[in-house]
Amino acid sequence: MIPYLYTIVDQNKLEEMLKAFHICTNLPVQVIDEKGDFLDAHCESCRYCEIFRKYADPEHSCEKTHLDASQYAISLGETYIFTCPANLNHIIFPLMNRTTLFGSILVGPFLMDKPDAIMLSELSRRYPIPTDDLLELYEEAQNLPVISPAITGQISKLLYYLFSNLMNESRQVFLEKQERLQQQSKINESIQMYKSQIIDATPSYPLEKEQALITKVKNGNISEAKGILNDLLGYVLFVDGGKLETIKSRALELCTLLSRASIEGGGASDTALNLNTQFIKKIAACTSYESLCYTLQEIVETFADNILSHGNIKNREIMKKAVNFISQHYTETLTLDQVAGHVHLNPAYFSTMFKKEVGLSFKEYLNHVRIEESKRLLTNSNFSIIDIAIAVGFEDQSYFSKVFKKYTGMTPKQFR
Repeated sequence: MIPYLYTIVDQNKLEEMLKAFHICTNLPVQVIDEKGDFLDAHCESCRYCEIFRKYADPEHSCEKTHLDASQYAISLGETYIFTCPANLNHIIFPLMNRTTLFGSILVGPFLMDKPDAIMLSELSRRYPIPTDDLLELYEEAQNLPVISPAITGQISKLLYYLFSNLMNESRQVFLEKQERLQQQSKINESIQMYKSQIIDATPSYPLEKEQALITKVKNGNISEAKGILNDLLGYVLFVDGGKLETIKSRALELCTLLSRASIEGGGASDTALNLNTQFIKKIAACTSYESLCYTLQEIVETFADNILSHGNIKNREIMKKAVNFISQHYTETLTLDQVAGHVHLNPAYFSTMFKKEVGLSFKEYLNHVRIEESKRLLTNSNFSIIDIAIAVGFEDQSYFSKVFKKYTGMTPKQFR
């Protein structure tokens, strides 16, 4: 059975890190699990410890000592240097996710000073160790590495720097796996939907969904864009039967369309073009339709994010929240005060920030979102122009036509 720690972290990567640490410090280093049992070690067996264990109190077992040290390290939020019941020194770093301990990295045993008679007299006072074994302990202690307190402190820092990101990286991998599974579930739902639509012939390519996807990317609405993408992928996988090269061709076309949509939505053109080149290479390198589908999801997120890629991170997150709110409520009578209230900002301040970060005033951006959606409806529906105007949030056809011409250079009727 695979130890639970190795389902959280990459065992091979952890092995490489331990090996590098051991070679550079020449100190024993080991991995213990959440119960204190040893999983992996870069050290020779310690004869000193073997002798001492014969006389140690069961309450002072190595496993309990290491677990207690791990818990104390968690309370410190860093590595912990401690002395075990055998008077040997160790450094421990807990591998945890939030408050859950999955294991620890244990460095040691080692000494911070040369062994002497005092060390042995303390052991003989606390444990019933015969003289012969005490003398053997003293001899074996000569073989243990001796590290000064100052160097021990630096090694403790090195241990922290080396392993502190391990669980964060592993959590990211876990979340990515979870997201991949969720995406495949949504795609399978879409495939089943297309199967149920078969009467006499295969359903035609849902061009309206592709255009809706592009519109959502232009508007920076990542969550809805991802949902539409999964519908499209469901169709492609259903029709093409999972033929990887065919799906890649469709993915390359979609990547180019999304790159253009990102630029048209206000994203940096040089960034979008560079991303397009990188993603084309990434698509070509995919070896399974699962990895290809996840790559397309990354492409959608990245190009949508490019629209709000400038400015500091805090402002960017606020703008993403505002843009998402607009994309969900643009069909309603939406005001600057409503959106400012949603992101908890003063309307005047929000208006200035929005213009600076997005490059358009709130009103201009709202009209941009409405016009993009109206273009899709004009192309893919038979609704009247007045119905479309009302559907995208305009109060009358006259104003809608005026704004539409300003943004596209033609009237809604001419566009249709």
